[in-house]
Amino acid sequence: MDRVAKLHDDEVEIDASLVERLVAEQFPRWAGLSARVVEGSGTDNVTFRLGDELAVRLPRTASTSGQVEQDRAWMPRLAPYLPVPIPEPLELGRPGQGYPFSWGVYRWLPGEPFDAASGDAVAVARQLAEFVRCLREVDTTGAPVPSGDPFERGTPLAPRDGMFREALDEIREYFDATRVLASWEESLAADTFEGPARWVHGDLMSGNVMVADGKLSAVIDFATARAADPAADVMPAWWIFEGESRKAYRQALAVDDNTWLRARGWALSLCIIAIPYYRDRNPDTLPDGQAYVADLLAD
Repeated sequence: MDRVAKLHDDEVEIDASLVERLVAEQFPRWAGLSARVVEGSGTDNVTFRLGDELAVRLPRTASTSGQVEQDRAWMPRLAPYLPVPIPEPLELGRPGQGYPFSWGVYRWLPGEPFDAASGDAVAVARQLAEFVRCLREVDTTGAPVPSGDPFERGTPLAPRDGMFREALDEIREYFDATRVLASWEESLAADTFEGPARWVHGDLMSGNVMVADGKLSAVIDFATARAADPAADVMPAWWIFEGESRKAYRQALAVDDNTWLRARGWALSLCIIAIPYYRDRNPDTLPDGQAYVADLLAD
């Protein structure tokens, strides 16, 4: 049935059959197209490929609903300034068939998720840096801004300090907690951003950075896009790059030391806080997190 595994306790049931029923009911011109879940489609939304040319995105929980509306407002305004395609919302779906949230139909974008082991990672690092530079230059008038939620990207580290230490205590047997805390405290000491706020994507992980023929082909999933601290888009240095490609990304963005440390602190805290939450829901969370933290601490 192509049912989606749940990652959250308050998550609704989502599967391919639901998507096909919603589409047939609300957009009958696409009735009959098969829906296939996109592997690794995210923790906030689930993406299905519909036929060959379309994608359908559905929020997993009430707290992550509303992205389609934001995309419809902002993607057409951002797209002309960016060097590669970004999501193009085509239709806004309404609740139905037992599904309680709004959802969206988008044009399918080309490419596969970036893999550092294939292609020219240094070239992709420079291309992604150019994307980030262009995004930062777009006028932020009226742009969404962080709400004060400590999980929103591009915000100060300090509000996450208690959560970070509590999470690390839960998993300290798997890490060198002394080194992890030393890195965290170094980032906290650099936790000052004096603006101006810039557009950030905020979630430039491999699944959102699409590559075709060895080149950056699209950037997707703007759920965390805000006018905020540009350090939010430095995190791909650890999320998806390594070695020479990491250096190339930093150099292409001309990242100063304090911004680098803030970004590193965000990257570290997202991982440490997530592991206790996801380790029972996703068995790969802990071993992947251990390797990731080891690489980050070695930087």
